[in-house]
Amino acid sequence: MKIKCVLIDDEPLAIKVLENYFTNFTDFEIIATFNNSLEALDFINSTTVDAVFLDINMPMMTGFELISLIESKTKVIITTAFREFAAESYDLDVLDYLVKPIPLPRFIKCINKITTEYNLKNNIKVETAKGDSHIFIKVDKKMMKINIEEILFVEGMKEYIKVVTPDKTYITHKSLTSLSEELPADKFLRIHKSYVIALNKVKSIEGNRVQIQSYNIPIGRNYSKEVKNKILE
Repeated sequence: MKIKCVLIDDEPLAIKVLENYFTNFTDFEIIATFNNSLEALDFINSTTVDAVFLDINMPMMTGFELISLIESKTKVIITTAFREFAAESYDLDVLDYLVKPIPLPRFIKCINKITTEYNLKNNIKVETAKGDSHIFIKVDKKMMKINIEEILFVEGMKEYIKVVTPDKTYITHKSLTSLSEELPADKFLRIHKSYVIALNKVKSIEGNRVQIQSYNIPIGRNYSKEVKNKILE
């Protein structure tokens, strides 16, 4: 079942940007777009909608006014060029606040939030400590969805990282530090300046190396004590 979304903005280009972003996420479906708040409100209150992406400065009715009239528990994500409305928006219990122009990495974080809320609402089991069962990385101009439980380790290679799973290796332009922040800290550990490993995938540890399947991964000198404490605890 797909997560149903509605886009509301009086700027056609802003809607187009979001539509282009959504083409990377097959679990989501845009069921309607509006440049008129009143028409959008009628649709939302008469249809099952999981998430609404909403601009604040709209003709006839502001985004905040529209939020107060939504009858369902639809999750609302504010999209605006103005940062100063953030505090007011969270008083209205919005799920996220995106400032235009919206960078793709920031949009991905929002997508993960929506997915988590959708899973909770529909009693879909999520295993990870951070509430997300997957991450998205950009590979050859596509956003690839990777199950966190399948990751063996991540290797940093200057400006790129390599995400290794049992069946496939993904290479993407991203820092190791940035990706490691998306992974649950109780399941992954940095053991070297160039490696982050999945703790439950460790087969053995000998000297300054960890074995995961057929891979022998070095332990950095500065990480040695924490690695042994974490793995052998």
